[in-house]
Amino acid sequence: MGLLAAYAVPHPPLIVPAVGAGQEARIADTIAAYEEVARRVAEHAPDVVVIASPHAPLYRDGFFIADAPTEEGSLAAFGHPDERIAIHTDLAFAQAVADRLKRRSIPTAGAPSRHEEIDHATYVPLHFLSRHIDLSSVAVVRIGLSALSDSDHEFLGLSITRAAEDLGRRAVLIASGDLSHKLTEDGPYGFDAAGPAFDRAVTDLFAHGQLRALSRLDAELCESAAECGLRSFEIMAGALEGLPFTPELLSYEGPFGVGYAVAAFEVECGPASTEEEVEAEVRGAHARGACSPVDPIVALARASVEFMVSTGKMLPLPPDLPDELTGRRAGAFVSLHEHGGLRGCIGTIAPVRESLGEEVIANAVAAATDDPRFTPVTPDELNYLSYSVDVLGEPEPVDSLEQLDPRRYSVIVTHGFKRGLLLPDLEGVETVMDQVAIAKMKAGISPNEKAQLERFEVTRHTQGGQARLA
Repeated sequence: MGLLAAYAVPHPPLIVPAVGAGQEARIADTIAAYEEVARRVAEHAPDVVVIASPHAPLYRDGFFIADAPTEEGSLAAFGHPDERIAIHTDLAFAQAVADRLKRRSIPTAGAPSRHEEIDHATYVPLHFLSRHIDLSSVAVVRIGLSALSDSDHEFLGLSITRAAEDLGRRAVLIASGDLSHKLTEDGPYGFDAAGPAFDRAVTDLFAHGQLRALSRLDAELCESAAECGLRSFEIMAGALEGLPFTPELLSYEGPFGVGYAVAAFEVECGPASTEEEVEAEVRGAHARGACSPVDPIVALARASVEFMVSTGKMLPLPPDLPDELTGRRAGAFVSLHEHGGLRGCIGTIAPVRESLGEEVIANAVAAATDDPRFTPVTPDELNYLSYSVDVLGEPEPVDSLEQLDPRRYSVIVTHGFKRGLLLPDLEGVETVMDQVAIAKMKAGISPNEKAQLERFEVTRHTQGGQARLA
């Protein structure tokens, strides 16, 4: 279980016929796309729908997460108090999200008394959902935005996905948000050239699924455009980070001077990320089937580091690992990178443990905690680490330099008790002479000293090892 899909939707009250009184006919494409989203949500049969809303309670240094068992809302503010919706909250899920935020020292709170009713940016998507789903049969968790950083909003999204996996929930995320409010002179905020430019940028990113780029949009452009939904969309980007998904821009309109975009992001093969921090979560992370984009070797390295950093304990070898991790022995190097720079690398030239899985666990933990070039990895760094694992083949003697290839083979140099290794395909290592010279230097062997040479092939595993947050 986990995140099944995410959708970006607008929230104009006039899209509800009672409020629009016919005006909604001018955004027929938006209505059709909204109906399509609601149908898809119904097909997913979620246990919980999470709605991120710009008009939910807003806190400067934390996030609103609904904490009431039931909630109601109406369109009374738009002249129609009889248009009402009632929902119930998945309190365990809401608490699981809050607990994850707490680990990053991000506070959460429920609604103040003046904001106890469902806001209109939540009401509008619920209006469409109620046409296809019995809302009494699915929980809804409302969340708000904040004045915190882009990365904190992305982390909230990640926490939503992790909470769904923790609790075995089938979850759908709806990111409610309008685009620019400055598309026309007669619009609510007049016209600014930044308005259409912002909307083009966002809809292009939606169409191509480049959601991480949302946080890199020019701040001045966003402010001049008077946008409404960017932080909701950043939460969505964080929730989808690391998952394989298919993006689709379903519609875009702006006849009232406000940009309305509807986009769908369907997760392929269900969630496929490694669970961490608790041993029980990790144990099931490697039996996801062929559709998973996460290499089980990389998944095990990540899980080992996160379990050690979070609990201070070595991860026991999980059951039901594939044969490549339990049925063979091999040396392995685990490399950690953070923001593009090396953060740790430890490995074994030859196997010293009973299985490759145990080799990966031990070397991953050593790379995170025992590399003498770096301080130990801290919990705050975990979401910014990327992983790769090099699994080493059997070394074979080399009679001449012509048998080496720095792109294909690793090299081992040995002189007496001194031994050094250099992995293949490294940036800046272009020739055999470069490779041997660096390996000698690492071993403390003089350039003029003759060394015994060995070579071996390396299989580099990186799939699914990217950092969760940039």
